[in-house]
Amino acid sequence: MSEPMTANGIPARVGVVWRPDFDPRALAAFAAAAEQSGVDELWLWEDCFLQGGIAQAAVALAQTTSLVVGVGVLPAPLRTVVATALEISTLATMFPGRVQVAIGHGVQPWMRQAGIAVTSPLTLLREYVTALRHLLAGQTVSVAGDYIRLDAVRLEFVPEVEVPVFIGGAGPKTLKLASEVADGVLLDCQQTAESVQTALGYVNHGRDCTRFRQVMYLACAPGANSTERLAAESRRWKVTPASEFGVGGSASDISAGVAPYCAAGLDTIILQPIGDEVEIPEFLEAVGRFAKASRRSGSPSR
Repeated sequence: MSEPMTANGIPARVGVVWRPDFDPRALAAFAAAAEQSGVDELWLWEDCFLQGGIAQAAVALAQTTSLVVGVGVLPAPLRTVVATALEISTLATMFPGRVQVAIGHGVQPWMRQAGIAVTSPLTLLREYVTALRHLLAGQTVSVAGDYIRLDAVRLEFVPEVEVPVFIGGAGPKTLKLASEVADGVLLDCQQTAESVQTALGYVNHGRDCTRFRQVMYLACAPGANSTERLAAESRRWKVTPASEFGVGGSASDISAGVAPYCAAGLDTIILQPIGDEVEIPEFLEAVGRFAKASRRSGSPSR
């Protein structure tokens, strides 16, 4: 994958989200339709206790031929880092250049509910992402951390193409950590363009971050009544002001709405369908038109 760049308010890459509350039996068709629409990426997230992110990724990859599939966010406490490395390396070996993953703290009440919460989520995330990247790079890893303890572990099947490992989160310490140990950061939809700019200000560019990706799930309501639908979603996420939350309307409206987010520093926009009743064909058609328009506008990575 080429290094993403953003120019003139146009994202370098455009993608869509498959929400974990959708019926998993519809995922295969959604992935195929997303690829046909012309988007660059499909992202799948894992919420307790809905759908497994890695299983979703396997289905999406098998149903497509070129679509890049991102899994995120996977909660670090839920799996050992070796288990995650095995799963991701298997997918990346079968589908080279098409797999990326984001790791996060996990929603703490859910982590406690599952009996896997840790005392220091930040320490776990640092150790986990560092070990995962080394394992996916084919290194023999020995570490005796607070949470990650490995004794000369090396994967047998190492991906031929590098697998980007992101950190998902929004807190200042998590964002700083992402720029120190990960390949990028993934922000969820609970943001406005202004809060994105503030959040990305915590990214530490002291090291070489020329390839550091800054990705966001962005709420999207194409078509009629987009303002009302976005306002309802902003209330759900408690994001204010509602007038600055998400994007919607026509393809040109979506382009205009995306521009401030790109200006805030994002290079990849992953449009997320909202509401209880999503018209998937309409959503993918609108996102596809936006992606193709962005590509025609000459984004440098395309």
